[in-house]
This record gives sequence, structure tokens and C-alpha cells, in this order.
Amino acid sequence: MNPARLRAYIYLLIVAIIWGVAGPVIKLTLKGLPPDIFITYRFLISSIVAIPLFAMRHTRLPKGRSVLFQILLYSLLNSVISLGLLFWGTSRTSLLNMSLISLFGPLLMVSFGYFFLKDRVTSREKVGTIIAFIGAAFIVVGPLIKSNNGSGQLFGNLLIIFSLSAGTFAGVLVKKLLRQGVSPDFLANISFIIGFIVLAPFTLLTNGFDNTISVIKNLPLIFHLGVFYMGIVSGNIANTLNNMGQKTIELSEVAPFAYIYPIISAVMAIFLLGDRLTIPIMASAIVTFAGVFLAEWKKKRYNS
Repeated sequence: MNPARLRAYIYLLIVAIIWGVAGPVIKLTLKGLPPDIFITYRFLISSIVAIPLFAMRHTRLPKGRSVLFQILLYSLLNSVISLGLLFWGTSRTSLLNMSLISLFGPLLMVSFGYFFLKDRVTSREKVGTIIAFIGAAFIVVGPLIKSNNGSGQLFGNLLIIFSLSAGTFAGVLVKKLLRQGVSPDFLANISFIIGFIVLAPFTLLTNGFDNTISVIKNLPLIFHLGVFYMGIVSGNIANTLNNMGQKTIELSEVAPFAYIYPIISAVMAIFLLGDRLTIPIMASAIVTFAGVFLAEWKKKRYNS
């Protein structure tokens, strides 16, 4: 196997494990922090790590208005929109629902790669994607048949879908920017700085400066650790490794690794958080897995 391709696979496997653990960490940390303060605090930690790295490496912004616009758009999609919706959605639905819906994310990635990057997609992948979407759709609307907080969970599930869509489009932009010579670590870190700059005024205005500082200051250590994990491990480190992995292989090859972290999160949701695997969820999950299996079964590699 090509050494560069092997390194990409290793990077993406590490990322899958980190992001698999991130789901439960988000859910547990949200018990001590509201979503807007949580994600702003998270971006602050990531920015504190990123800025000295930029200074030590004498990092300069790439030239060209088009590239700068793509970087700004990527940063907003990757941080403010994708992660903001993910945190907000996770606070409104179960971790198990979030994990199972996220199984559709890799197929979105393949679809976006087909439409925007001209990646090759087989007929089997197209049919599998449609089946997986049907399964994910049943999981999303499932709360409507419940009498307890059905509309709240439905809203949370929809936020997860929107988060996946924003994150997938950010992945397309990453691929384009990497082809233009923008470094993977720069893209990962600049998105968190821009995310903090955009979200901090909103959070302070909504919660008040004194109250926001008080919430963070009086936070128990376990919740601080959750934020640090999301900021540094799941943020700076995982996003940099993810971009480095995507630099070498197509989005369609990145997708299989993205199946790992929702499965890790789903298992942890059941055994650690006590989420219930009901019959409707099981049926929807089976349909989703069937679509995923059909799309990925004996998939040909077109890159050498």
C-alpha cells in the first residue's frame, strides 16, 4: 500500500475513535453547561492553543480573495454552524438518536463528493444512499409517535441532520482548499478562532458577561475536562488529523471511517448513559445499516 495512503488511513482511524468518544462527552458536559456557553468556551480553548502555533510557525493568510472567502465559509460551516447545531441538537435529543442519524453522514459525504468534486459513485452506492436516508428519516421523525417531548426531540434530530449537512459541505471545501495548497493544520485551527470571534459576542449578549464568567468559574472540574477534551483533543488535534487524512484520499474513501464514531457513540449511549434501544429505533437502524452495507459492499477503489 502507498505509504501516504496508509498514513491517511491511520489518521482517520484515530479521528474516528476521538470523535466516537466525543458524543458521550458532549452529552455529559451539557448537563453542566448550556450549549451556547459550552461551545464558546470550547472555541476559546481551541483558539488559545491555535494562536501560539500560528505565531511559532509564522503562519500567514493565503493570498487571493477567492481562497480567503472559501476559508471564511469553511470556518463558519465547520465551527459555528456544524458544531453549533450539533451541540444544540444533542441537548434536545438522545445520544443514541444522534449517533444513529450520524450514520447517514458518510453517505452525505459521498453524495457531496459526487456532485461537487466529481468523485465516482456506483449505482449500488446511489441505491444504498437512498435506503440509508429512509432509515435515518424514520429515526428523525420517530419522536412524533411519542407523547413525551416528541416535538422537542424531533427538533433536536433535525438539528443533527442540518449539522451533518453543514459538516459535509465543509468537507468539500477542505478538499478544494487542500488542492490549492492551504495547510491542513491552518484550516483546522483558523476555523476555531473565527468560531470564537463570531459566537462570543452572541453568548455574552444572551447570557450577560458576569453570568457567563460566573458559570465557567463555578463549573466543577469534570465539566472543565469535558470542554478541554472537546477543545483540544476533539478540536485542534482531531480536525488537523482529519484534514491531513483528506489531503491524500477521496471523500468516498474517507466516508467508511466516518461510520466508526457514530457506532462508538451509540454503544456508549446504551451502556454508559442508559439510552433505550426501542423497537422503532431498532427497525430504523436496521434500514439505515442495510443502506450503508449496500453502498459500501465491495466498493471499488478508484485511486491508486
